[in-house]
Parts: sequence; structure tokens; C-alpha cells
Amino acid sequence: MALIQENAKNKFPFVFVHGMFGWGANEGIDNLIPYWGASTGNLVEYLTDEDYDCYAASVGPLSSAWDQACELYAQLTGTQVDYGAYHSAVFGCNRYGRYYAKPLFDGWGKPDGVKKIHIIGHSFGGQAARMLTYLLTYGSQQEREFSAEHSPLFDGGHEDMIASCTAICTPLNGSTMFNAVEKKGLMRPAKGFVSTWAATFGRSLLNGKLVDFHLESFGLSATPGESATQKYLQAIRRFCNTTNSVDGDLSIAGSKRINDMIEISPHVYYFSYAYDCTGEKKGKLAPTTVDFALLSVFSRWMIDLGDYFDKPSGMYIDDTWLPNDGLVNVVSALHPFDEPFKDYDPEAVEQGKWNVMPIYPGDHGTPIGLFSDKVKTHSFYNNLGDLLISIESKS
Repeated sequence: MALIQENAKNKFPFVFVHGMFGWGANEGIDNLIPYWGASTGNLVEYLTDEDYDCYAASVGPLSSAWDQACELYAQLTGTQVDYGAYHSAVFGCNRYGRYYAKPLFDGWGKPDGVKKIHIIGHSFGGQAARMLTYLLTYGSQQEREFSAEHSPLFDGGHEDMIASCTAICTPLNGSTMFNAVEKKGLMRPAKGFVSTWAATFGRSLLNGKLVDFHLESFGLSATPGESATQKYLQAIRRFCNTTNSVDGDLSIAGSKRINDMIEISPHVYYFSYAYDCTGEKKGKLAPTTVDFALLSVFSRWMIDLGDYFDKPSGMYIDDTWLPNDGLVNVVSALHPFDEPFKDYDPEAVEQGKWNVMPIYPGDHGTPIGLFSDKVKTHSFYNNLGDLLISIESKS
């Protein structure tokens, strides 16, 4: 458990949530390659030295937005992860996960403690941040009706525990990268490889030390300190065939299901940041502003899809979806299609709608410092920190 930093600039702590295949401060890999900061150095340590009170949470990097939100809540409150009796029955997974003996920091939501937090998610971490905000505000009627004994998270009525929700390069409406991978016939083998990889690490001595996939609900990972009881191959098949995972939520249809369920919280500030690594090249759209070379390949895959009808979601994907950051379409990162939004105005920041920031040049890894400029990375978060502090008196 961390102590609240005295004399911090921010009254409400910043809680950072990593994206798919990412990790938090609890994983040993973060000491080797920090997710937040990457090649520019540990961003959380930098911000702490700059007198910001901030923490990097750890959630399942392959888990669904729902599961990640449940893990975030348990980690922040120092309780056992409860994925919900109804949710677990629907998806055929274990209801309970690991127990956090101590919270990420002390006092969140307590009368004499930290009243609120600013939650900041990169990539799919933004969806987890949205889901946590939604459940704290509205809870889950299905969970309440299905079981009298349920997590306080599903009661709702606690939007006063969140000051702001910030999504950076988040697939708020899904990503056509999902379709590009499917078109190339890579989805099934990729998920099989990743599941086997996660299960191998999850049942090794490295589990909870170097890496942590948080997949004990499927039996792919052992709860730290315990051994996995689910049969190895059975657990892999179980995870490969579920839609309760990050890839299920990343599709256009999966993201639409999330958006159909989630409602915006009227007294929470929402901010979104989109990055664009594409531009005109020889009269055609192409990857032009890429820090991480591999993303130029993925960006090209997304551009080459062109216009098409996405049958699972019933949506037509037109050329407004073509600009991207190498993994997420710009139009998807701006705001959920069915929620209120406005262009960011520093003189009129509003609650209960997305304050959409100007589009930044760069790729999906640029805002977390992956092969990007150190000064620009630090400047981005100093500016974000100042913005979030400016709304604290209004929250």
C-alpha cells in the first residue's frame, strides 16, 4: 500500500491504466521496461518527482473491459476481485479472483481519506477506465438481481469517487485492426498462441513476479501464491472460445456492445486524446509519422481495408475510419459515437460529456514514450496534469 504523497500538486491521485499486452508497476517487467514512459524512462517516477501523486495499476492485459474494471476496483479498495455472479455464469468463468490485502493507496472513497481519483487509460485501458466509472455510477442491475451477495461495485451510486476519466488512443468504438487481422486469417492462430503463452507464464515461477496475466478466472493463470486447478488444455480452449476478452471487446461489434451498455456519468469530466500517424504520400493516405516502425505495417493494413460493411456490428466503415495511429482509428479515439461530446475549450470544460482534445501527430506508442521524444512526452503529461488539477475545485 502506498501512502498519499504529502504536498502533492493534485488533490486527487492520478491512477494510470495500461493497455492490451501492457503491465503496471506491480510487475517485475516494469523495472526493466516501464509501460508508462517506455524508452523515455519511468513516467510515474518522473511525475512523482514533479510532485504529482500518481500510481500505475495492474490489470489483466488480455481481459475484457468488465473484468479489468472489477480488478481495478479490488486493487483500489484492497478487496477480493468479484467478477459478478451473473457475468461469471454467462461466460462460464470463475466468479472470484485474487485478494488484495492492501489497496493501491490508502483512503479512496473514505470520509477522512481521498475522495476521488483521476483515472487515465492508454489504449484499451481507456475502456477499463470508462467501465469502472460506469459501474461506480450506475452499478449493474443484472448482478444485483442475480445475487443478493455482490460486490459494492455493482450497487452504483458512487460516481463521487471519480473526478475525471481520460482516454488516450482508446478504441472507444472499436478498431479496424481487428478486421485487418481477421482478413489475413491471423485471429485464431494469434489467440491460440497468446493463450498458450499466457498459460505458460501464468503457471510458472514468473507469475506475479516478472509478468502477470490475471487470468485465474479462466484457469490460465494461477492466483499468486497458489497453484492453478483448471486443466491446462481445457483452460486454453476455454479462453480461446470466449468473447469475454480484450479481443472480443476490441472489435467494432464488441465495442458497440460496450457502448450500448455504458452510460456517461453526468458529474464526471471526460477527456479524449487521439493520435494520427497517417498523411498524404504520393497522393494517397499512408503512414507518415511513426515512432515505432512496426506500427507502420499495421497502419497500412488498416488503410488497405478501405470501405466495407461490418456485418457483426451492422455498421458501414467508410473512409473517415482510415486515419489511424497504427492500432486505433482516429475517429474511434475521439469519443463514443452515442455519447455527448464537444471540442475542448479551456474556458468551458464540461462534465458529463467528452471534451475532445486536438489530434496529435504520432503513433499508438507515442503518448507513452515508446521511441518518442522525452521532452515532448514529459510535456504532454505535465500539461495533462495541469488540466486535471484545474478541474479539481469544480469536482
